[in-house]
Amino acid sequence: MSGARILLVEDEPGLVLTLTDRLVGEGYLVESAHDGEQGLSRALNETFDLILLDVMLPKKNGFDVCRQLRQSGSNVPVLMLTARGQVVDKVAGLQLGADDYLVKPFEMAELLARLTALLRRANVKPEPALDGDRRFGKVLVDLRRGKVLKGGQSVVLSAREFQLLRYLIERPGEVVSRETLLHEVWGYQSMPSTRTVDVHMAWLRQKLEENPRYPEHFLTLRGLGYKFAG
Repeated sequence: MSGARILLVEDEPGLVLTLTDRLVGEGYLVESAHDGEQGLSRALNETFDLILLDVMLPKKNGFDVCRQLRQSGSNVPVLMLTARGQVVDKVAGLQLGADDYLVKPFEMAELLARLTALLRRANVKPEPALDGDRRFGKVLVDLRRGKVLKGGQSVVLSAREFQLLRYLIERPGEVVSRETLLHEVWGYQSMPSTRTVDVHMAWLRQKLEENPRYPEHFLTLRGLGYKFAG
């Protein structure tokens, strides 16, 4: 999506220069912030189509920036950049509301592909909500208002978690591959190496299953993908 306005929150001058040059060359408008406090301030007070957010930042780390951004009600897509490869860091970023993560060092082509997919997805008009609620176990999903209750208590889901939940519960009993979910929920064309789907599925189980270690509703079919059992 050429012309989209991107905020790059990164403290490495060389990387800022490299990314800015390439993104501008691709037709994007790029603004930068060099620490977490500045990045959060600009994200809250200016309009951007996407935020590239580093994790290790001066003054305020990327996790805190992402959390406060989501708490403010902002739903601008966030792609986190991190030098760490541990799953725990990826999970933390996604759980705080990031839409995806990319581990440094990364190929520019992969960054551009993920960035394009996130922008495309953000600009897709939501499908009309289905009539009625969806219930399973102790969970009530209000598709019209985008709310989820478990045992009468509100469950907070990120936008991407809710999109994944909705996609699955609209197809009860259907086996859905990771590739299909990446394409339909994230808008990716081909990302065979990412564990984004697995991480989001783990969080859905953690929040909605009675026993996440032995799920009854969100099932894994080894080598095939996932299935919502209702």
